[in-house]
Amino acid sequence: MTEEAGANEELKPAEDSLRHAEELLGRLEQTRAKLEATDDPEAAIDVMQELAAIAKEVEAAIEEARRQSDA
Repeated sequence: MTEEAGANEELKPAEDSLRHAEELLGRLEQTRAKLEATDDPEAAIDVMQELAAIAKEVEAAIEEARRQSDA
């Protein structure tokens, strides 16, 4: 295996984690738009809970990417 190929394989898990974080950020943006579009207080609470859950997933994905890139 060449040195470059080895480096690419080492970056792969970190790149996958970053890609996952980007997907989650997209979901976060879509959910935020739902929040802006609602006038129903109950629906707004549900959407805010969904936003909080997605934000936690984003944070975990970013931390995983950091761990992968440091490994």
